[in-house]
Amino acid sequence: MAMNRPVRTRPTAQCLEVVAFYDAHPINEDQILAALRRRGVALERLTEDVLQEHDQDHFGGIAANDILAAQAQIEPRHHVLDVCSGMGGPARYLAQRIGCRVTGLDVTRSRYESAVRLTQLTKLEHLVDFKLADALHMPFEEASFDVVIGQEAWCHVPDKARLIAECARVVKPSGAIAFTDILRRAPLEAAKMQRLQRAMPFPTLETFDGYAALLAQNGCLVTHREDVSEHWAQILVQRLAMYRRLEADTVGKFGAEHYRLWDETYAFFVALFRENKLGGGRFVARKR
Repeated sequence: MAMNRPVRTRPTAQCLEVVAFYDAHPINEDQILAALRRRGVALERLTEDVLQEHDQDHFGGIAANDILAAQAQIEPRHHVLDVCSGMGGPARYLAQRIGCRVTGLDVTRSRYESAVRLTQLTKLEHLVDFKLADALHMPFEEASFDVVIGQEAWCHVPDKARLIAECARVVKPSGAIAFTDILRRAPLEAAKMQRLQRAMPFPTLETFDGYAALLAQNGCLVTHREDVSEHWAQILVQRLAMYRRLEADTVGKFGAEHYRLWDETYAFFVALFRENKLGGGRFVARKR
């Protein structure tokens, strides 16, 4: 697979807030390794079966990976691209469970470097690799991948139209684009949207119909779309409780003020789901 397109590794001005957000995220490599050590896990013998209990930082965990893989019909022969792959949890899981090759793409250097190190610890480098680059300027040739996936991260990408166009460009004809994302379900007051833009950060939020339209405009037939808002609202209440259990780790790494702001922001985010202002969608499309 040729990959001689220019690689944009330096975040744009619009991406810098996203990078800062994930550089100070409560779920991080140090937190994961500390949790493993507390369990008495020897890192030199770390396996994906053990790591997957700690590194699946998306809504629904392993079950969500399995649903997306089944709906995208991922097979061992496939090369999968995970767009906005973070620390690589889903990439490693899919590679081990299915036997497919997976390439992860992320613009946050700290997440990219953690993904590489954690993959080395689990000895999955023969199936999983990562690229540090902007999802709006993917360093891949056309029709490079059998499947493109993403999980709740495209909300951070400022230009959804270009993002979907890039996904459609790099997937092969008849290949799948399968993803979940945070959506806008109802009009948001300006102050609330500005807070989401500043604190989460979500530069824009797409709608359920908006993503379907973008996929169609880029030559993709939507084969499945599902509103998962109610399920995610329940998951988010649990995630808020989980983040609160990580208070000591978060304060130790980033300070008490950072923890306080994170807790306030995430509680605000969860409330918007419970008010049906925000929601979630799962989409599967095939490139014509």
